[in-house]
Amino acid sequence: MFGAYFYHQRIRKSVAVFGALFNDIYVLRKDGNNQVTSQVKCPLSYGPKRKFLERIRENPDLDTDTKVAIKLPRMSFEMRSIDYDPSRQLQKVNAIRKGDPNSITSANKLFAPVPYNLTFELSVYAKSQDDALQIVEQIIPTFNPQYTLTIKPIEELPEIKEDSPIILNSISFSDDYEGTLEQRRTIVYTLDFTMKVNFYNGLFDQNIIREAKPTVGFIGAGEADSDLSAVEINVKPNPADVSPDSDYGFNINSINLFGADSSGELGL
Repeated sequence: MFGAYFYHQRIRKSVAVFGALFNDIYVLRKDGNNQVTSQVKCPLSYGPKRKFLERIRENPDLDTDTKVAIKLPRMSFEMRSIDYDPSRQLQKVNAIRKGDPNSITSANKLFAPVPYNLTFELSVYAKSQDDALQIVEQIIPTFNPQYTLTIKPIEELPEIKEDSPIILNSISFSDDYEGTLEQRRTIVYTLDFTMKVNFYNGLFDQNIIREAKPTVGFIGAGEADSDLSAVEINVKPNPADVSPDSDYGFNINSINLFGADSSGELGL
């Protein structure tokens, strides 16, 4: 029903690219003399926020216990939705064409993509407010309010590149300090993002027009039928075996179909 199989990994690559933006974020710990005592790289993983919150609440010694699976501070992200974006939709008949290096009679054709918005949620977990603010302040200046990445959406056509803006929509935080003094304090900052991506159809072959024979009619000086003439123009690429992506010229030959003088006004 849908034609040949294709898979451009657009969602998978978008998730990987988004996560790679936050791979190198560090938190510095200082003493009373403002001297750095340690530097901690904030780990990042893919998963829902509620899973990490439950993991934190189940382990009150999460920041000191070396046997637990995760430590604070840390970050997690997940994709929340995929929504169609009609404001970026181009004409559906627009197409991208590229010559096939293995054939001079066909080319690869790709129709205009379909625009969608992917929404992501990035969560920052920390034991102290200072740790959380260090992470958040390293992220905010990059998005003003968007950060644009240039990616190659189709592996088969590496020369095609497109810009994918990532927009920071909002920031919210929660500080769970209620309960007894022994209860663990959980600080969570939540950042909502929108990533604009395009989804492409599969490539298919299209025959190339390598010869054109238009017929052009002329009207001579008089109005009699004998003054009418027509010329067939034959256009071919030069050289004949040139690749569609190469520089080439044309051989143009004309044949007077009626044998009369073809000079005069072009009949429209």
